Amino acid sequence: MRNVSTRPLGRAAVHAILAGYTIIALFPIVLILINSVKTRAAIFDNPLALPTPSTFSLVGFHKVLANSDFLLYFGNSLFVTLLSLLLIVLFGAMAAWALSEYTFTGNRLLTLYLALGIMIPIRLGTVSILELVVRLDLINTLSALVLVYTAQGLPLAVMILSEFVRQVPRELKDAARCDGVGEFAIFFQVILPLIRPAIATVAVFTMIPAWNDLWFPLILAPSDRTKTVTLGVQQFIGQYVTDWNSVLAALSLAVIPVLVMYVIFSRQLIRGLTSGAVK
Repeated sequence: MRNVSTRPLGRAAVHAILAGYTIIALFPIVLILINSVKTRAAIFDNPLALPTPSTFSLVGFHKVLANSDFLLYFGNSLFVTLLSLLLIVLFGAMAAWALSEYTFTGNRLLTLYLALGIMIPIRLGTVSILELVVRLDLINTLSALVLVYTAQGLPLAVMILSEFVRQVPRELKDAARCDGVGEFAIFFQVILPLIRPAIATVAVFTMIPAWNDLWFPLILAPSDRTKTVTLGVQQFIGQYVTDWNSVLAALSLAVIPVLVMYVIFSRQLIRGLTSGAVK
């Protein structure tokens, strides 16, 4: 009887902790959104207050969209992030398939090498990356950012996708081979549809660092035509005066793709995170 009575209390405690964490995680986003539609005076008077008819203002959005190349920066970030995600998912899934399905010399050594890519931050190699980009004549190009983000996301993608590929029943692959299906067809028609939750997990985990990154765009692509959203926001931040209306408006627009992607892939993301937890 004691276990039965304490079970609802345990569930309530878990839900209370999760609700508290959700509030803490969403609080900065909500704070940015409500202050992006307020006047400058209202932001400093009471940043936690909701906008009222007297404090409501869209001047920040007007400045961002009319007086800057924000749409260009937004498009650059979208192009770099989506192309990087495509390459990470494609090459990561192919590498995971090869490491999980085939036995060859150096298999474990290669797996260990990829694991080191997760533990060692890529920013430690910034100088070498910059030298390589200059030699390849890719400075101030979006291609440089795509290559860097793809290399940054591949180790984690391979490790996550490998675990899911191993869970695919061997009977399905053997049956396809008996029917004369080639290895590439098995990979694209059998494996990829079965590991969609893992792909969604990889997409979310790799999109956010690429979309929010300021380090590599500032170093590799700082020109006006290759600026990303995070780098473009910096033009509203001055040494002595900061246009907070424009900064908050730009951040509000920049957070939209992340929220949209989470809404689209939330179910697959949860399935990917909880897969294997229970049998």
